[in-house]
Amino acid sequence: MTRLHVPVHTRWSDLDAYQHVNNVEMFRLLEEARITAFWRHSADEVGEDWPTAILETGPHAPSHTFVAGQQIEYLRPLGFTRRPVRVELWIGTIGGASLQVCYEVHDGAAGGFPRTGPASGAEPYVRASTTIVVVDAASGRPRRITEGERAAWTEYQEDPVTFRR
Repeated sequence: MTRLHVPVHTRWSDLDAYQHVNNVEMFRLLEEARITAFWRHSADEVGEDWPTAILETGPHAPSHTFVAGQQIEYLRPLGFTRRPVRVELWIGTIGGASLQVCYEVHDGAAGGFPRTGPASGAEPYVRASTTIVVVDAASGRPRRITEGERAAWTEYQEDPVTFRR
């Protein structure tokens, strides 16, 4: 299966007293990867050609996305690194108005890494999932995922993340 491989930088301020990325900040790293992967980027952002970045952004966009739920499993501590970590994303399920975004956080590669590819197979720092609901901005009600959105995301669909508990 093909996954999205999104580079995300850790910040010194992400660390807690134990010198690893704080649990709340880990959700921020996942959010940054999700926004990169699914929100359309402006034409002046060179190199931001994510094949799944098809949702318009901003307060005037016709649709908004809301987080309906999240689950995370911490497998080992992630300390500060100057190289970006690699967040592997895929779609676990696509429903009528929602989708499950799945994640694993891995070490980055010294020379960078491709934007898409298979699962690395390495032991991740974190496994997580987020349920996103697509909402019509005018009505504030969930809206159906369009055929175009479904087509763009289906290539990156595989089994949902499996948690130990």
